[in-house]
Amino acid sequence: MTSDSVLQMDWRAESAEGVVAAGAAEAVDAGIRILRAGGNAADAAVGTIFALNVTDHLACSIGGEVPLLIYDASSARVRALSGQGRAPLSEEAIAWYMEHGIPGEGDMKMAPVPSVVDLCVTTLIRYGSRTFEEVIDPTLALLDRGSEEWHPRLAATLRKLVEEEHLAEGGRVEKLQAVTDRFYGRNAHRNDVAESLEAFYIEKGGFLRRADLAAHVTTVEDPVTISYRGHTICKCGPWTQGPFLLQTLRLLEGFDLDAMGRLSPDYIHSATEAMKLGLADRDAYYADPAFAGVPMAALLSDRYTAMRRPLIDMERASLEARPGDPVRMRPLIGNGAFRPATGGTTTCVVADRWGNVVAATPSANVFPERVDGGPAGVTYGNRLRSFNTVPGHPNCIEPGKRPRITLTPTLVLKEGRPVLAVSVAGGDLQDQATLNLLLDFLHFGMGPDEAVTAPRFVTAHHEDSFDPDPDRSKTFLGPGSLRLHSDIDGETAAALERRGHAVTVDATGFAVPVMLHVDRDSGVLRAAGDPRTGRHAAGL
Repeated sequence: MTSDSVLQMDWRAESAEGVVAAGAAEAVDAGIRILRAGGNAADAAVGTIFALNVTDHLACSIGGEVPLLIYDASSARVRALSGQGRAPLSEEAIAWYMEHGIPGEGDMKMAPVPSVVDLCVTTLIRYGSRTFEEVIDPTLALLDRGSEEWHPRLAATLRKLVEEEHLAEGGRVEKLQAVTDRFYGRNAHRNDVAESLEAFYIEKGGFLRRADLAAHVTTVEDPVTISYRGHTICKCGPWTQGPFLLQTLRLLEGFDLDAMGRLSPDYIHSATEAMKLGLADRDAYYADPAFAGVPMAALLSDRYTAMRRPLIDMERASLEARPGDPVRMRPLIGNGAFRPATGGTTTCVVADRWGNVVAATPSANVFPERVDGGPAGVTYGNRLRSFNTVPGHPNCIEPGKRPRITLTPTLVLKEGRPVLAVSVAGGDLQDQATLNLLLDFLHFGMGPDEAVTAPRFVTAHHEDSFDPDPDRSKTFLGPGSLRLHSDIDGETAAALERRGHAVTVDATGFAVPVMLHVDRDSGVLRAAGDPRTGRHAAGL
């Protein structure tokens, strides 16, 4: 790859050839270089994700996770790739968690199996065109220039994976598979990376072992979808919070948001109350569907939506958590609990000239006071804290189970072709910010640069997705809370307070979004990231 700088590096970009929007400028640059060298959106997304694990470290890491949605132009199909690590397979480990809880404060026991390498390699195998060596080159350059103690150790690990690609026999697919097999300890001859990781886990008192690494797989799934205003909204499954956005949109189908007017009291009230109902169902039912019978079809059904919609009182804000009963088809099942999460996540959206589009949300929540990647330089995150320890709860920790995570990329299609990609960092606020962006686009025609900088509103009326306390009532923070950006006028805030919302006002961005629009008439790709939150975008 050439060493010249990208054509433009700003918070917004426009091109007919390819665009990238993500976190740090150097990570966006990595993706652009791959596109410029002939790679497609999948290649560029993988290169950007690896680079983000250096530039946006703490927000994400190689030892973290990254769910990914991709529209593959050759098949005209959207697929969801589950880059989420699982809980240890050991029954003894799970028994320990159930007795003692899932620790935080940087304790290694909070870390799931690292999933980023397998997610990236799986993406390359299924949808990419470049080699591992080609997509990892910008990241190695960043690591070689870096000053953190773990930088040279991670660089050495990644070079071992490049070495494996060269040593492996067979074609491109076999060589790429060899890369992930060496990292996860499935290689017949060289398992040094997995052995190093296991030694690190043991030294730090964690439960993960080589068997957990070897068993890891990136599942490739159909997205969960709904139709809204002539568009198909695509989300990852209920192992994420993503379907809550779909439930919210289904509820809002019964309201004339256009007539209410953007950011009017009625508009903000109806959207917030719809989110509260969707979040209550999220907290009650969402989990890894391989372990829990998530009633997804019922939650999104016409009948259930019609029963739940009248719970929205246009004159009064709800102060209760109100999950419904999609099995018995009742509008209410009882009360629940809440609170918004903090921590690290970053963003990535990519499109190329061939019509491929990717939205991914890399994360890890690396604990800043314990940044130690061990001999392999692979720092770890806290995603096991997105489980709980309530026996019988759908999201209770179990051997080999995925936690229900907040990470939730979005793709939007019209007539089967992509028009929007969205990625947002911000824990429990991610899909709340996405709702703001989608309504801005679908109802009011706002492009990415307008939408990501427009005033937003969010609520903390939900459970904290990072608090595993078995007493879920203790994880409930903000009944009736409503945060408004300071650019929303004071009369609107006062009107919402009169309806019972606990309104606070501040000038922060309320989550960290990037957004990409494909103009189907002109073929122009437009991408933007909220400049208040350090997002960058560039185009060829």
